[in-house]
Amino acid sequence: MKTRRLFWNIVNNVEALIDSGVYSAGSRLPPERELAEMYDVSRPTIREAIIALEVRERVEVKTGSGVYVTAQHTSAFAEKIISAFELTQARALVEGEAAALAAHSITDAELQAIQQTLSDMKTADNADQADQRFHAIIAEATRNTAVVNCVENLWHIRRTSPRIIDAYSDVCSQSCEQRLQEHTKIYNAISNRDACAARRAMHDHFNRLINALFDASEAKALEEIKRKTDKTRDLYSLSHLRQ
Repeated sequence: MKTRRLFWNIVNNVEALIDSGVYSAGSRLPPERELAEMYDVSRPTIREAIIALEVRERVEVKTGSGVYVTAQHTSAFAEKIISAFELTQARALVEGEAAALAAHSITDAELQAIQQTLSDMKTADNADQADQRFHAIIAEATRNTAVVNCVENLWHIRRTSPRIIDAYSDVCSQSCEQRLQEHTKIYNAISNRDACAARRAMHDHFNRLINALFDASEAKALEEIKRKTDKTRDLYSLSHLRQ
């Protein structure tokens, strides 16, 4: 959680510098090493922040050149309030079909790249980044740009909506091993070129996540009811009148 706070602090700080004009559109951000020294964090933490900024479309990473500030624009997805449940259901629908398509067209190199993300998921600091890369590779393997854009936009909401970040945080942190097992099952189905199994494995993954979100939501609701009940009980209690 400390690493996550550091990474979001850096994202917020860099965005503030962009908005204030310190980093203007088209300008290049300082190199990764300088940013790590500037914020006194590890380079992997800087990489995570850059990925988040890229997902938010605030910067563009140009291989071999650097990270550049993009022109500000408003995403149509940001105009509507989307719940964690709606997002998860949409991801299940889109990414279930993406997995089925990928099972027919994925390359050996892409399968190897997915294997690497599974290995990276075992490390807490890399798990979320590896998770996103896992799903991105599958989308790319469909050879369908529309599918890739859909998956990217859904991930954009996942990484930038405060209410969804909050809803997912506890759920994801408490099921790391299960998340890895589910992603491994998806990989195995795609690797076996089994479209039906790939779709089913992806649906199973998101179905478990939706149920976990409902459990967390119910727990918060019960906690709030108890808090209000305790407050009312204290208000009307006669214990302070008893001699």
